Amino acid sequence: MYRPQILKATLIAALAGVPMAAQAQDPAETGRALLQEFCASCHAIGKTGDSPRPGAPPFRGLNRSYDLDTFPRQLRAGIVSGHPDMPEFKFNEADAHAAGVYLRSIQE
Repeated sequence: MYRPQILKATLIAALAGVPMAAQAQDPAETGRALLQEFCASCHAIGKTGDSPRPGAPPFRGLNRSYDLDTFPRQLRAGIVSGHPDMPEFKFNEADAHAAGVYLRSIQE
């Protein structure tokens, strides 16, 4: 989904040389906002609830499939899924860190 306000904030931050995660005081809040923007249309990103897309695993169980210590590095390198409908995601270092902080906070 195209969100001009997110694009505008990203461009302003990039031009200012300030990582997106640095703009928020709480990295978990930034991580949640990023996952809401890029992942929540298919995956459940909270501590409860079903994923909107059948077969898309809820993120609260991600620690069963991924090592959360290395997951931010995977986000920076670019996550690619074998599923044809899932796009490739590549986060900058600050945003990958923020996503990792949030993901740790919701694990079962």
